[in-house]
Amino acid sequence: MIRKISLLLIVLLGVACKQKESITDIPATAVLPAELEQTLIHNANIYTIDGDFSVADAMLFDSSGEIIFVGNGEQLRQKHPDAKSIDLQGKTVIPGLIDSHAHLYGLALSLSQAQLQGTTSKQDVMRKLHEHAENLPPGDWLLGRGWDQNDWPVQAFPERAVLDKEFPDRPVWLRRIDGHAGWANSAALAMADQDLSGDWQPVGGKIHRDNNQQPTGVLVDGAMGLVQKTVPDISPELFQTSLDLALRQMVSFGLTGVHDPGINRQTIELYQQRIKNGNFPVRVYAMTDGAGETLDWLCKNGAVNDASGQLFMRSVKLYIDGALGSRGAALLSDYSDDPGNSGLLFMQPETFQVQVDKAITCGFQVGVHAIGDKGNRVALDALEASINKHPDNPGRHRVEHAQTLTAEDIPRFAKLGIIAAMQPTHATSDMYWAEARLGPERTQYAYAWRSLLDSGARLALGSDFPVEEVNPMLGIYAAVTRQDSRGWPDVGWYPEQILTREEAVRGFTLDAAYAGFMENMVGSLEPGKRADFIVLDRDLMKVDVAEIPSTRVLQTWLDGELVWEQ
Repeated sequence: MIRKISLLLIVLLGVACKQKESITDIPATAVLPAELEQTLIHNANIYTIDGDFSVADAMLFDSSGEIIFVGNGEQLRQKHPDAKSIDLQGKTVIPGLIDSHAHLYGLALSLSQAQLQGTTSKQDVMRKLHEHAENLPPGDWLLGRGWDQNDWPVQAFPERAVLDKEFPDRPVWLRRIDGHAGWANSAALAMADQDLSGDWQPVGGKIHRDNNQQPTGVLVDGAMGLVQKTVPDISPELFQTSLDLALRQMVSFGLTGVHDPGINRQTIELYQQRIKNGNFPVRVYAMTDGAGETLDWLCKNGAVNDASGQLFMRSVKLYIDGALGSRGAALLSDYSDDPGNSGLLFMQPETFQVQVDKAITCGFQVGVHAIGDKGNRVALDALEASINKHPDNPGRHRVEHAQTLTAEDIPRFAKLGIIAAMQPTHATSDMYWAEARLGPERTQYAYAWRSLLDSGARLALGSDFPVEEVNPMLGIYAAVTRQDSRGWPDVGWYPEQILTREEAVRGFTLDAAYAGFMENMVGSLEPGKRADFIVLDRDLMKVDVAEIPSTRVLQTWLDGELVWEQ
């Protein structure tokens, strides 16, 4: 069971961090509470990720989960002979990794469905669906996620006829890998509460239709809800089992924290119950599902700061456009590979401004999903206007993805203090087709990590799982190489945007913590902070870059307790 942290201790963390000792100096007069057990890890290679990127060989923490000292192992053993001693035999230690944008709830849901990631054709999708359907009762919906037409021989959206042939009676609903398009068969389309034929389109969405104005089976962004709202809820028992699997994946890959965007009050209560039961081995910084009921609840009751120190909600997730892969990202000019289509704004800028103002007026951080250069501009314009109207708001507003920008908009992030919450593996997943969508001129300002960092902006890095894989080592590798697992292209895709290892690791630790107002608590291994750390099987900062993806986590610790071991 994970030891709970008292609310008083959380309140005092900021003070403790301000009064912390140097990582090399240990005061001889230090007095520790006798009732707290102490643990000393030593003979280690500890990257603290502090301001100087210091390296130490030992760390002392107590049974409350607080780091007491980081520094020289011999000194610490002499001064604390009664501490439990753990010899790490030279292994590398870094802070617990934090994914600044990923969907824990979504990952758990996806694990209960057909896994379609990596499918290379429609036939491959059908094979996986039949395997999954073998375990379903007759008449149950067949659900799946992960298909990507860009990985198929013919890179065109699929049609319902393919599903109808294989599953004529059972409703089938398959979300695209990015979650911004769905593929349905006729049985699922018939569940919609309105006729999907004709020439009308929902706000912020698109129903793909054939020449006879009949739906083909693909619904994009705002149109997805027409079918999604009819899908039965997962059973509580199955969801809990799937959540167990999702949490295990996280800690096995060294993730001790995640920023979970787009969740509601009920999910918060579910997480709180898991924490109370002692089976929630991560920290979650939650973001609301838009400016609706959950935000109203927060505005009335204030931010969520769970006494365990494992759950926070003080941020609002808003959407302005769709995704590049489904051509729903809003662009300033047409898609290079689809003339006449410039993507989708989910709402008019004036309506979006009202949502931003509502969140900022309530004192919360705003995180805006923005992929296209038009989407990003609308997001920046709205944030700038609201920031100027509400100077008392604590700020640290974010653009989630910030995927396609313009030369003029890149400097605005630093000027406005807006964090770019970006996902390095999006670049290496999209690089095979992104330039066809955007053309070379726009692509030079896409996935522009280095340009943003050099302009003075702060990057918080993540994966967007289950869109991408959970393993953060893949994100670090993508950030420092801009290559796929085969080392293609030789010098990296638009290599001028490459990050250093220090920058990439900081993006998954201290800068991610900053993006969640938690930098005085986690993100680096310093006295006064929580003992969230991982033990690696190799030196992540020195091995050949080709070895980064195969780096394995041997142990994961949260609050000074071992929550996973290989």
